[in-house]
Amino acid sequence: MSKITVVTSASHFSKLLSSSSYTIVDFYADWCGPCKQIAPVFAALADKESKPGKIQFCKVDVDSQQEIAQKYGVSAMPTFLVLKSSSVVESIRGANPSALKAAVNKAVTDAARGPAASAAAFKSKGYTLGSATTPSRPVNQGAFAGVSNMLSGNGGLADVLVRFVGLYVISLFAFDSFKAAEESTFNIRAGR
Repeated sequence: MSKITVVTSASHFSKLLSSSSYTIVDFYADWCGPCKQIAPVFAALADKESKPGKIQFCKVDVDSQQEIAQKYGVSAMPTFLVLKSSSVVESIRGANPSALKAAVNKAVTDAARGPAASAAAFKSKGYTLGSATTPSRPVNQGAFAGVSNMLSGNGGLADVLVRFVGLYVISLFAFDSFKAAEESTFNIRAGR
């Protein structure tokens, strides 16, 4: 039994998207030669990687489901989309088995980690722009606190702009621009 769902309507597709974390979609046409070539690869991936509620595979015939194809801007067949909820996270145009496998593996890995892993990645205290500070700088309250912190002190915006323009001008007029930029007083690594 195939683990690929054939989409029959736009409402059917919407229900599918809401029933799984990731949906891998094959936009194909019956008359498309490359679509037929890569179909066994897609079927093998579906049989191996389908996980109810996490990863699902479906096919959309662009001729009978033009509304869906237009919504996702599909203009070449085959096109494979990896959707997380209803947002496109990856798109593969053409019959490219290695790119398709890589995209599916990436989705499978992310789905296996689950929402707890994503939340664990953001456990730091964090800062609020314009009102908080990094430990090395004093708190500067006000609407333009972030701008004034950037413009003042070492490494501020003014310093970055001066260094950029200096390096650009020096490298523009030198015979060996890389060497000139390395030896420039504007080079941060030179420590000057």
